[in-house]
Amino acid sequence: MTTYLKTLIAGAAMLMAIVVPAAASDGVVTVKSDYSVAETVARIKKDVRKKGIMFFGVIDQARLGKDAGNDVRPSSLVMFGNPALGTTFITSNPEAGLDWPVRVLVYQATDGSVYAAYSDFDWIAKRHGITDRAPQFRMATEVIRSVTSTIRKN
Repeated sequence: MTTYLKTLIAGAAMLMAIVVPAAASDGVVTVKSDYSVAETVARIKKDVRKKGIMFFGVIDQARLGKDAGNDVRPSSLVMFGNPALGTTFITSNPEAGLDWPVRVLVYQATDGSVYAAYSDFDWIAKRHGITDRAPQFRMATEVIRSVTSTIRKN
């Protein structure tokens, strides 16, 4: 096997490890970040804006917890989306609005590792019984994978 082919296979395996759902059965895709929660949020925000996607905001859940007297590890909910794409799902089933705009939860685990988690778009389609928007769901999946790839150094 040539060195090029070995490198290509190794690279593909690493990419799969990064973007494959940690627990696909529950509809959540988890991507390990190489950065702090704050830097991960900043990178996602920057990439979303660079792509021309509408940015809706960030909810600092740790701050909300602190204000309520609860000790919450660093955790932020990042919200963004493309209304032209997202609303097509809502036209198929209004309850799809529960999953739009896109939300990415960036959090620090007990071991200090940082992750970005989001709802799997195939799972969203099944949840809402949407069968007439496969190309749009594929596009949404490609976009979220691209956005979350910015939180990895490799």
